[in-house]
Amino acid sequence: MRKITEIILHCTATRPNDHCTVESIRRYHRSLGWRDIGYHYVIYQDGGVLPGRPLEEVGAHCPGHNANSIGIAYVGGIDADGHPSDTRTEAQRLVLLQLVKDLMEEHPIISIHGHNEYANRACPCFDVRQWLSENNL
Repeated sequence: MRKITEIILHCTATRPNDHCTVESIRRYHRSLGWRDIGYHYVIYQDGGVLPGRPLEEVGAHCPGHNANSIGIAYVGGIDADGHPSDTRTEAQRLVLLQLVKDLMEEHPIISIHGHNEYANRACPCFDVRQWLSENNL
């Protein structure tokens, strides 16, 4: 197993009514020439958590940080008008928090970041630092 020290949070940059699944993300990422989906977990709007790339494998979600990180994406991030927005449902909020806590117990997580801390993007479309503080992480 690789040494995992970081979690990086993402959104799929999709609108609330877009049909976005692990398989549709996988197809898109493969169309970019990647060998698989870049994220390790995807959180659906109903709170369902589906695995993406196996944790044993290096992800493809944040260049320069993939080797030692876990990538988690929630479905959403774009409002109905096409603007970046925190569209997480209550179910996604609860599941994301529990997933991060579980991963912190399983791995020596040193830091948790939003993708926007490493790239010029709005992703994950919420303030991760504030979220960490509000949840005592």
